[in-house]
Amino acid sequence: MDVYEAVTSRRAVRGFTDQPVPREVLERVLSAAAWAPSGSNIQPWHVYVLTGEPLAELKKRAGERLAAGDPWDEAEYAQYPPVLKSPYGERRSAFGEQRYGALGVAREDLEARQRAASANWQCFGAPAALFCYIDRDLGPAQWSDVGMYLQTVMLLLRAEGLHSCPQMAWAKFRESVAEIVSPPGELMLFCGMSIGYEDVTESAGRTGRAPLDETVRFIDGY
Repeated sequence: MDVYEAVTSRRAVRGFTDQPVPREVLERVLSAAAWAPSGSNIQPWHVYVLTGEPLAELKKRAGERLAAGDPWDEAEYAQYPPVLKSPYGERRSAFGEQRYGALGVAREDLEARQRAASANWQCFGAPAALFCYIDRDLGPAQWSDVGMYLQTVMLLLRAEGLHSCPQMAWAKFRESVAEIVSPPGELMLFCGMSIGYEDVTESAGRTGRAPLDETVRFIDGY
């Protein structure tokens, strides 16, 4: 698979089979992803990978919290500004309509939307999950580094025939994750990532992208 195919075939998959992901594949992907760029090569990512019984235990605890109606953990960072101005708000709304429309869930059916969202904390059935932390003393530039690292991971997974779904949703259950992975206190959970082989029987809507002239300006010197 060439780079262009990896980029264009990567998407947030929300339905996985239970086929195990070989440990050697995950090690190969993460070893190569370490070459992702970071300012002054500080490599600010801290990653925990769960499979098997530890992941099953995390899913169990998350499911029990959902069933009990436990509140989400206190946010340690804002996922979005309080108000998303144009065009960002419209793009987010369009995503929601497409995502839940593909599931046959009406906009006003909040209960069905909550049920669909709860699949996040079961990793959409994936047999492997990655949890990415960052030192809470670091700043926006280092968060950017982490984003480049995670994109590199996702593209390498495509090269291995795997899919993924990055999930900031896990930050809402960060205390449950910490019970399993025991991170040092100075680390903050940024996101999880479900990893596995796609279940092609699941609904697989694909979000569009803005046209090039909406996000890119060429200032030619030719």
